[in-house]
Amino acid sequence: MNFKMIHENYNVSDLEASLAFYEKALGLREARRKETADFTIVYVKNDESDFELELTWLKEHPQRYDLGECEFHLAFAVDDFAAAHQLHQEMGCICFENAAMGIYFIEDPDGYWLEIVPARR
Repeated sequence: MNFKMIHENYNVSDLEASLAFYEKALGLREARRKETADFTIVYVKNDESDFELELTWLKEHPQRYDLGECEFHLAFAVDDFAAAHQLHQEMGCICFENAAMGIYFIEDPDGYWLEIVPARR
């Protein structure tokens, strides 16, 4: 039996701000959308992987979510680490750097952390 990871869900308080952030910061674009009277779900992805990030906007929950100690994250490998770091620095979204490990984290509009690592060659 084989299991394939297909998506991760983040609940967001401002769907449009989140979509703009993920496109600019990570090149993730809308792949598909589901809408109901109570919520909207947008799946974002890029051409590098089949994996999708599911952004869920609950219409009755406009405030940021309590993420606790935020001891979880998604990781992204990037081929041009220096250019990515410069972009994220300009965006003001770098929230933690570990120079000794050669990695850093960015924070999305709702406080979710995303790890940026150089692609292994």
